[in-house]
Amino acid sequence: MHSDVTRRTFLGAISAGAAGVLTGGLPKLLAAIPEARDSTFQLGGDLLVNRLGFGAMRLTGEGIWGWPPDRENARKVLRRAVELGVNFIDTADAYGPETNELLIAEALYPHPKGLVIATKGGNTRPSPGQWVPDGRPEYLAQCVDKSLKRLRKKARVGSQRLTLALRPEPLNR
Repeated sequence: MHSDVTRRTFLGAISAGAAGVLTGGLPKLLAAIPEARDSTFQLGGDLLVNRLGFGAMRLTGEGIWGWPPDRENARKVLRRAVELGVNFIDTADAYGPETNELLIAEALYPHPKGLVIATKGGNTRPSPGQWVPDGRPEYLAQCVDKSLKRLRKKARVGSQRLTLALRPEPLNR
């Protein structure tokens, strides 16, 4: 059996999965794998999340750029994922750019108790399909501040936790 997976195959499978979710397939997906839906783990040692999270990258426009063609349906997908027990959503400021985080806030604010939204920074998007790493400390600090605003999160000592994972050098793509 050939087990090498190319980037194209992987992205195709992810895209097909996202298309299934957008067309109403999320309940079927979650029902098909109850052990993933029902098991949890500690993220960072103290955030309890369900093993099956939701990657929101494909809820943007073509090329991970701009708003989705059906913005209301994308909001419905996010709300439905949470209704079905998803409590971990992955996004990044470069998805859209920025529109993915705004869409999550539109759909889910005020954020349900226990919902963890993980976002990433450190890539700029000069055009669709183009990703330019920027790991400068001042840029990363700006990413954090702007992501918190877009997601409608406030950094409050003791009630919100912000975890930064930094690489000494940005990855070259």
